[in-house]
Amino acid sequence: MRKVLLFMVCVLFVFTAALGLNAADRLKVGFIYVGPIGDMGWTHAHDQARKIVEETFPWVETVYQESVPEAKVEGVIDRMIRRERCDVVFTTSFGFWEGTIDAAKKYPESIFAHCSGFKRLPNVATYMADFYQVYYLNGLMAGALTKTKKVGYVGAFPIPEVKRHIDAFTIGVREVNPKADVHVRWIEAWFDPAKAKEATNSLIDAGCDVFAFTEDSDTVVQVAAQNGFPAFGHYSPMYNSAPDYVVSGQLVRWELFYLDFLSKVYAGYYTSKNLENVDYWGLLKEGAVEVGAKFDMTINPVWKGRLGKTYDLVMQRLEQMKNPQMVFDPFAGPIYSRTGKLVIPSGERADYTHLLTIEYAVKGVFGAWPGEPK
Repeated sequence: MRKVLLFMVCVLFVFTAALGLNAADRLKVGFIYVGPIGDMGWTHAHDQARKIVEETFPWVETVYQESVPEAKVEGVIDRMIRRERCDVVFTTSFGFWEGTIDAAKKYPESIFAHCSGFKRLPNVATYMADFYQVYYLNGLMAGALTKTKKVGYVGAFPIPEVKRHIDAFTIGVREVNPKADVHVRWIEAWFDPAKAKEATNSLIDAGCDVFAFTEDSDTVVQVAAQNGFPAFGHYSPMYNSAPDYVVSGQLVRWELFYLDFLSKVYAGYYTSKNLENVDYWGLLKEGAVEVGAKFDMTINPVWKGRLGKTYDLVMQRLEQMKNPQMVFDPFAGPIYSRTGKLVIPSGERADYTHLLTIEYAVKGVFGAWPGEPK
């Protein structure tokens, strides 16, 4: 993967150089984060990618603002455009979408890209490295490891993105352990270690013995480890947080999006007039996401033997989903919601629109599910 990434970076250099661009021309790029850069999760992964961009492109200068409340993002954009003189602004949280769109209308000559968004304008692109396939793989492992048949999941917000991931995880759990359930606790925050700790302890009290989560710290991993339970990391490598208890996790290479997007802005291919159809969507086959306890460690060796035959299934499914033809996908019918409704018929797969708008909970999900269709 590192060789592939290096090759892509070299291609980008050749691409920009071939266009005869003036080396004195520079782009100033702003990154707006919903959490702290030291969260060890979502924001940390974006900031690592920002650093790679600066190291790779000498014509890029970056600034960033961390821990921005979603309701205040427009004010931060104002400062980046007016005071910092940013040419491009990346807003890296779903909840930033309204502020991003409003700011884009205010600054039509500036370029914006919104992560995990769905609304675009001539000067607003969207991008997402989606993890549902990786959550499914982690679910396979969780299903094999649970002894109580209760798997715990700490969820941030009940939005389609998070619901999609919990559903995919549950599909994996139940594929190898049909009698196991995934118990969900919502904390209504992207980054709140105190709430994450409370939710994890609640799940432990309920009998859960394997853990996954959507919260931007390593709190769930640490609490699970302190109680002797395995867990799966979230967005950034969390192996070092609990080397004996992190089984695997979902990892991301945001730099692939940032490098590609900025090289095209620099070359004049992307402008503030033509981004309304620019929507990046990266999965396993694009190399945008990986499964692993850390990079280059797909499954922690401590847990490999305990997975039994499930290890081979995980590796088989991983290769199938990395295949350019994507010969397997977790959201292939028949799939029923927990209310008994057929949501994906036999012989069909969830398309892009379906994935982006998932509200249902699949069979095996236990707990509150705000917005659940009847």
